[in-house]
Amino acid sequence: MSNEFRSHGAALDDEGLENALDLAKVSAAQLWAVLAVETSGNGFFSDRRPKILFERHVFSRLTHQAFDAQHPDISSKSPGNYGASGDHQYDRLNQAIELDRNAALQSTSWGLGQIMGFNFASTGSADVESMVRRMVLSENEQLLCMVGTLIGGGSIAALRAKDWANFARRYNGPNYAINNYDVRLSAAYQKFSYGGTPDLRIRTAQTYLTYLGWHPGTIDGIVGKQTRDAMNLYQAKEGLELTTVLDDETLAHLRSRVLALPL
Repeated sequence: MSNEFRSHGAALDDEGLENALDLAKVSAAQLWAVLAVETSGNGFFSDRRPKILFERHVFSRLTHQAFDAQHPDISSKSPGNYGASGDHQYDRLNQAIELDRNAALQSTSWGLGQIMGFNFASTGSADVESMVRRMVLSENEQLLCMVGTLIGGGSIAALRAKDWANFARRYNGPNYAINNYDVRLSAAYQKFSYGGTPDLRIRTAQTYLTYLGWHPGTIDGIVGKQTRDAMNLYQAKEGLELTTVLDDETLAHLRSRVLALPL
């Protein structure tokens, strides 16, 4: 497995969220609705590489169909052929990188919000390589890239107005209704408006437990049974006090263990 795109996978923190909200001028519930629908709420795979999806039709377009005949799995005028998430997407990306690195990076959606590489300029990045480095670094940077794209692409007005159909059309394309993006966005917004947004401390612990192989379940910022069991198992193994709530010592210990993982 290539380590080029792997980092410590720094989780979103309060400062990162506040910076994004100040820039976007939307509520936390509105922003989390987009995150929940686009990436199930977190921006890294368990191996600490950014969540990605490689788009073969974009690669075909950017390379003027030069590789369609010999490499139809990763270069075709027709979208699809995605296959499994995780390692398989990086396998596809790496195959494309061998053919045309710049086009491959631009043909991939990255991190929180799944921002396409060809949108690098709207993220405030000088080129796609710079954008990808930000995506690899942390969820804070991923979120700022996403907000920059919302502003640069003009969809921020629809998000501010909670015009979910218009937002989905701008963000996901004219066929958004096929996947019920507008309905899902509206439902997610209602959930976060009335049920509260994720607790970032708990979400960080869930993220780091996942990296360390303790399987806390969905990374949602809520301490459910699976998260508590994973936390207690980790505490027991590391000689920490078993707690029913996440304490500062456990969180700091998790962070130090993740920082010690090899890149």
